[in-house]
Amino acid sequence: APSRVVDLAEKMGMPLKIIALADDYLSILTKPKYGFGSAHNPCIDCHIYMVRKAAEHMRAIGASFVFTGEVLGQRPMSQRRECLEWVAQDSGIPGRLLRPLSAKLLPVTIPEQEGIVDRAKLLDISGRARRRQYALASLIGVHSFSSPGGGCLLTEKAFGARLDDVLKKGCPDIASMAVLGIGRYFRFDDDTFVILGRDQDENEKLLAQAMPQDVLLRPMVFPGPVALLRARAVKGAHITLAAGLCQFYSKFRGKEPLPVACWRFDDPARVQEIVAGLVDQSDVKRMSL
Repeated sequence: APSRVVDLAEKMGMPLKIIALADDYLSILTKPKYGFGSAHNPCIDCHIYMVRKAAEHMRAIGASFVFTGEVLGQRPMSQRRECLEWVAQDSGIPGRLLRPLSAKLLPVTIPEQEGIVDRAKLLDISGRARRRQYALASLIGVHSFSSPGGGCLLTEKAFGARLDDVLKKGCPDIASMAVLGIGRYFRFDDDTFVILGRDQDENEKLLAQAMPQDVLLRPMVFPGPVALLRARAVKGAHITLAAGLCQFYSKFRGKEPLPVACWRFDDPARVQEIVAGLVDQSDVKRMSL
């Protein structure tokens, strides 16, 4: 998680530069040169993209090389020897991309040749086990870090299905994808989808990550989920249906329709009261993804 990375950088006294994904990442999500993994994960193309961005920053600050934590053979999709070579070549800095954990098993890089980095102090880790990495982390006093076994949403099939759905229906920019990893997802038609929070934390995330044109809904007289409705052209019937989903995922499922507050994210002072539409299990099954 970004907050954990920030905390770790502060504890280690290391300057941290966060580079957000830009809209040029969309092409990687639609037609990656090296294809997808088992889900919607273009791992090799994604690594190339990140190293390219790091290389841009390297040049901007006058640094000599980029280094990553990749380990030869650790991930079957993206860290085979040929994959590491593809990343180095396509990133535009083949001689200045250093993998310290596996460097002794890989070709000598320019910073090693120039004496900026002492190759004798680099490592020869390979394979999927992480015992040596854990031992190294303990040795240098790094004790709080994310699980190395996953963490990328693109490797999750449920998220990949949502992403694929949005890309096929039309996605204007990378920022609009932020909500896809939250809550329950429902597709109303080619122009409209709704996301419902599953708990208070997800409700708050939906409220925080909404786009200006989004319609937000929140139950007025009963506890229930926040709904985010996104459409090219908002229809009254869709708002009523989204309100119905709010009631369906509450303790008042199947009861008399109840009021739900509704407003556009960019006009929070203009709140309307919407009576929830009737939603049953078949509707939920038909719309959910």
